[in-house]
Amino acid sequence: MTTIDDVARLAGVSTATVSRALRGLPTVSEATRARVLLAAEQLRYTASPSASQLAGGKTATVAVIVPRFTSWFVGTALEAAEAVLHQAGYDLLLYKVGGREHARQRLLHRANLPKRVDAVMLVGTAVRAADLAAIASLALPGVTVSSGGTVVPGWPNIRIDDEAAGRTATDHLLGLGHHRIACVWGDPNDDFGHPAHAQRRHGYHAALAAAGLPPAPELDVPVRADADGGRRATEELLARAEPPTAIFATCDELAMGALHALRLARRQVPEEVSVIGVDDHDLAHVVGLSTVAQPAAEQGRLAAATLLAPLAGQPRTAADLAPVTLPTWLVVRESTGPPPGA
Repeated sequence: MTTIDDVARLAGVSTATVSRALRGLPTVSEATRARVLLAAEQLRYTASPSASQLAGGKTATVAVIVPRFTSWFVGTALEAAEAVLHQAGYDLLLYKVGGREHARQRLLHRANLPKRVDAVMLVGTAVRAADLAAIASLALPGVTVSSGGTVVPGWPNIRIDDEAAGRTATDHLLGLGHHRIACVWGDPNDDFGHPAHAQRRHGYHAALAAAGLPPAPELDVPVRADADGGRRATEELLARAEPPTAIFATCDELAMGALHALRLARRQVPEEVSVIGVDDHDLAHVVGLSTVAQPAAEQGRLAAATLLAPLAGQPRTAADLAPVTLPTWLVVRESTGPPPGA
């Protein structure tokens, strides 16, 4: 049976170079890669994950930790990240932690990640201060993507300014003349919790304060961050003695649930109630949803790109570790307009 050592001997290179060449990594010259491919063809050698691991002590795998698999943001960022890492010869190993503390503890303390993966990507997953020591003990390169305000030492952070996004959405509603604005946001204690929701809510409160409007606790509704949560929250808001004239939802999935509830209640949008979200979900234009758009795919691509240097054995520079904040922008569609009687 032909082994990677046989290919290395015939090509006149190390087994680690054979592994990198067959995985298509950019650290191998084209001449060397051609020599390795020719040797592999002559010996009828097919690389396997285990062979690559033995060659350089690597797994050619990146762990991706997410709160849930069904989030639009997580899915969009992951698809873009996977394309970059696949091109470089790496696979993804997904871990879902959500609000399950036992899953988080098992992953950080008992999953033996350093033997399973070469790097870690946190997507939409908050990093607790209590977790930092466990993450540092992994001794793996990593990156956080839209994962809250906690900084992991030695890991770059790719994000948007979520507080600014919340303020932009609320300012849009204030500019239209709304004063009774509700906030439907993802409960951080829920299994689907995402740290961005609380920060976008801070932006909502900041915009109200700047406009001289006191917060209305009855219009502040934390729910499960999905369309059904948005529907239930909106039903609660419509039952208030004085319902809101506008709803700011901290993600488009919540906003779509709000639109569904308003349609069931036969409330006209935006003539009776305006709705705005954050994300620019793929379906936002289909339902005419105003939103604050964020570049989810670009965040995934940048996150994957930051891992390529350490995965290739190159040290990270200070510039590599600098946090990256990508811009957001307001997209106005049919779901927002002046309040009734304006």
